[in-house]
Amino acid sequence: MYNQSIARVVIIEDDETIREGYAYLINNTSPYTVVNTYPSFDLAKQKISKDNPDVIILDIQLPGTNGIEALPQLKKIVPHAYIIMLTVYETEKTILDALANGASGYFTKNTSSAKIIDAIQEVIQGGGPMSPDVAKIVITSLQKNQDSPLTKREAQILELISKGKDRGQIAHELFIEIETVKTHIKNIYLKLNVNSKSDAIRVAKSNRLI
Repeated sequence: MYNQSIARVVIIEDDETIREGYAYLINNTSPYTVVNTYPSFDLAKQKISKDNPDVIILDIQLPGTNGIEALPQLKKIVPHAYIIMLTVYETEKTILDALANGASGYFTKNTSSAKIIDAIQEVIQGGGPMSPDVAKIVITSLQKNQDSPLTKREAQILELISKGKDRGQIAHELFIEIETVKTHIKNIYLKLNVNSKSDAIRVAKSNRLI
């Protein structure tokens, strides 16, 4: 059984309030010890092997080397450490990149310190804790048909259409021209062999393309 009371934690987070807040609460309300905190990975990488952390809480948007880029480097420097991502970003690509690069957990920055403390215990015990909104994105991604004939952009547009967005709203949301949206829709219809929005949505959903 892992001795929780000696679990060593390092926090890499550029927001001083968040960094110091989590450090204070972990040190004072849990069996774990924050052995060091850093405002960037570039500062942490020089010293983190001496910190010998069991768990690293890592922000994604860091000055210099960002959290996604830092992940594989940390896995080399301290291979035994579990890494919990902390971020304001919850896009599918960012989440999947983090998990593919070795993250053990993934939380958004509005997560309470109590949940982070629970997450430390969970990763030590071999779990993969995530915020509910993050878990939902991962599950949706896994449920999608990986052999889809649609490109990521086409699937994205069709998903917005299924939510009732018109071409103008889609163009605005994706920062592209309306003509580009029209071209994508034409390609979607061709690939799915349909002639209407409702048919495109029905075929895409029945084949798990969106």
